[in-house]
Amino acid sequence: MAQWPGHDDSQQLIRRDRSMVSISDDNMMMRQIQATHAPDGREVDVKPLFNLVEDILNRATFQTDIDEADAQPHLEIEDNAQQAGFLAMIDAISFTIDRISCEIACKALGGSDAHATTLSLFSMLSNYSWDAKLVLALAAFALYYGEFWLLAQIYSTNQLAKSMAILKQLPSIMEHTSGPLKSRFDTLNNLINAMMGVTRCIVEFKDMPSNYITQDAPEFSSAMAHIPIAVYWIIRSVVACATQITTLTGMGHEFVISTSEAWELSTLAHKLKNIHESLKKLMATCYRHIEEKKSHEAYQMLVKLFDSIHIDNMKVLKALIYAKDDLQPLVDGSTKRRVNIEVLRRKNVLLLISDLDISQEELSILEQIYNESRLHLTRQESHYEVVWIPIVDHFIHWDDPTQKKFETLQSSMPWYTVYHPTLIDRAVIRYVKDVWHFKNKPILVVLDPQGRVVSPNALHMMWIWGSNAFPFTSLREEALWKEETWRLELLVDGIDPLVLDWIKEGKYIFLYGGDDVEWVKKFTTAARSVANTARIPLEMVYVGKSTKREQVRRIMATLAVEKLGHFWQDLTMVWFFWTRLESMLLSKIQLGRADDHHDPMVPQIKKLLSYDRDGGWALLSKGSQVLVNGHGTTVLPTLLEYDIWKEQVPIKGFDDSFIDHHQKIHGVAHPCCRFEFSAHSGRIPASMTCPECHRYMEKFTTFCCCHDDHVPGSLF
Repeated sequence: MAQWPGHDDSQQLIRRDRSMVSISDDNMMMRQIQATHAPDGREVDVKPLFNLVEDILNRATFQTDIDEADAQPHLEIEDNAQQAGFLAMIDAISFTIDRISCEIACKALGGSDAHATTLSLFSMLSNYSWDAKLVLALAAFALYYGEFWLLAQIYSTNQLAKSMAILKQLPSIMEHTSGPLKSRFDTLNNLINAMMGVTRCIVEFKDMPSNYITQDAPEFSSAMAHIPIAVYWIIRSVVACATQITTLTGMGHEFVISTSEAWELSTLAHKLKNIHESLKKLMATCYRHIEEKKSHEAYQMLVKLFDSIHIDNMKVLKALIYAKDDLQPLVDGSTKRRVNIEVLRRKNVLLLISDLDISQEELSILEQIYNESRLHLTRQESHYEVVWIPIVDHFIHWDDPTQKKFETLQSSMPWYTVYHPTLIDRAVIRYVKDVWHFKNKPILVVLDPQGRVVSPNALHMMWIWGSNAFPFTSLREEALWKEETWRLELLVDGIDPLVLDWIKEGKYIFLYGGDDVEWVKKFTTAARSVANTARIPLEMVYVGKSTKREQVRRIMATLAVEKLGHFWQDLTMVWFFWTRLESMLLSKIQLGRADDHHDPMVPQIKKLLSYDRDGGWALLSKGSQVLVNGHGTTVLPTLLEYDIWKEQVPIKGFDDSFIDHHQKIHGVAHPCCRFEFSAHSGRIPASMTCPECHRYMEKFTTFCCCHDDHVPGSLF
């Protein structure tokens, strides 16, 4: 619970309305208030008392009809009021409340100066904290004001009330509530609402958890500096309201409020509204501080949790998805029904972490791999569960289009999904970004049955090897790479069965790409001419480019019309080819092998990705064996200069002759190599060696626009 320090600088909220105070110096007034403040440690549970006061003042109105909706909260208050502790507290403070109520009534009848009366109330409440002073004064006013309206509301049906009401001139007053007195009561109600708004803020400050915000926190101490003056103006407003009611009952409906009195009530209401706005801003600052502390605590708990050993994965999954047991946080993708997190107990869990911009291409390939694994559930190595964790920052406005976008994504997924992004705590979002390096591109974090992270991102190996990568651990990733060699199947496996047939037949195969249609025409014509002259079985397949989809589509149309060679009509296959290739490099980066000079695959993967960034390129293989992997500026001249090296074919064979001449041209051309890592990629290497000369490459910051639609899933 927060404590209430005294602060001399609280006078900054005082407005310079000299006619409203009996002294001319605001600083002197604050010193007078602080001089009465001598708390002796006695505690008052202000919240339930304030709820009771609020209930009384909400009902204290000349409108006798109470809505059913309004009645329910009051019943709850009345039920709480029956609690023994609350009744004991009321018993302890009832004398003080009665004394204050009498003081207010007497001073109002006597026409005392409002400031002097307010100070006398502060003196009577000197031993209480600021919030207790405030709520006790309001309770005294509620007793006084509530009695007035209780009689007003029941005198027509209760003889005792009617007799008492006549003594207070209530019948004649009530007859004029819809006429001359309406504006007066409206002004009173407006001021009372302003008083309650500020009090609600002050009570809320008292309830702030001291373990998350301390008195010396700048946010909290700044707010506390405003409390004494806020309490003063509320109690001052209590005196003004009581004076109005006392004068009204004393003089009847013929009493005409003076201009100065009306101005005083309006000015007090305006002053309190300004104080309320200031306190709300300070409160928002305090809550941000509390949320930051809570979030940091939850974040540290997550760090500790993942560093600990567990018998199963429940603690980890609950901390990541939803910690409470009051609702079912998951949706089963197959039945579309909500389920408990228990369905994941002691299973291998793949956390698909993404924002709401995950592409249909990614989902389509993932679903294909997922469904394939479901067919082999009897195989233990294929048994795992996928859970979609949607990451949406809490500061983003959640509107109907966003909700619809989320629901569309969720309904398309056959695996488990989190019921709603708001279930994911801020600390989890921070952990996912800081520790697992999630930015905007999807990642697939793998947890074993004990909740341990066995791969920080298995998406790369899933793109490369599909469900064969189970159990998707970093050790399995290492093992799969050890089994691999630089061969054509590595590039096209799972994409085009026709190419796999060509490989089995031992044909020469050109894989080529780029976005220059003229280069593509020259290349395919030259390649076909060389194949016919050399009498070799040659097939060609155009694999497009990782970006510029529209340009790729136009080149495909040209290839089809002019019958220049094979291509993948489904652009998803083009996307998958480049995603797999990019995943190979990212996998090597994740394993710390991006610059492994003993790994012959790394420079070849780098070359292809580099060539894709600049012009055309081609890769020639004979069956599985890759012969040449070259840039367009070296491969096309090699083909065009066939007459120069064709005499070597009978001696060396076509393969070595092509390789040797290409190497000569490459030695002269030296095409530049470059890689572009998106700022949204997860793990960006600090350095990179060139696949051609093996020197460390220069590092630049690049801003790029290809005037094309966003290419979903592009990692570079």
